[in-house]
Amino acid sequence: MPSRRTFLLGSAASAAALLIASPNGRASTVFEVSHSEAEWRKLLSPRQFQVLRQGGTERPYSSPLNEEHRSGRFSCAGCQLPLFSSSAKFDSHTGWPSFWTPLERAVIERTDRSLGMARTEVLCRRCGGHLGHVFDDGPRPTGLRYCMNGVALAFTPGAA
Repeated sequence: MPSRRTFLLGSAASAAALLIASPNGRASTVFEVSHSEAEWRKLLSPRQFQVLRQGGTERPYSSPLNEEHRSGRFSCAGCQLPLFSSSAKFDSHTGWPSFWTPLERAVIERTDRSLGMARTEVLCRRCGGHLGHVFDDGPRPTGLRYCMNGVALAFTPGAA
């Protein structure tokens, strides 16, 4: 019969096996939707690939979604998972589509130290696509600003 220690060590090893090293050296989770780099390049535009798969940032004020004010839903451009409702969108005057909260179980967050400082990176829960970052200077009720790259999102008008 396995001991408690053996069980705990086995559980820790199993959890560690869920982590893999990404090409840019950051640890990343194995996601529900997964493709090879070549497959992602076929599925996404070059700009989408650079943002979603390589953690890039689009130029401020370059996304038409920054000016999108219709009722609808913003989804991941990589896997179509619904991420944000238009009812949570606000004009942050930063040049990127901003939201005060994501949909439930839509995103995951992790620490990003890529620019020599700690920020909170926002990823799609289903495919791990880089969406942007979250900051604590947003409006009520959360006080958060999910500052997203528009190229990482797809908008569906009227969808709840």
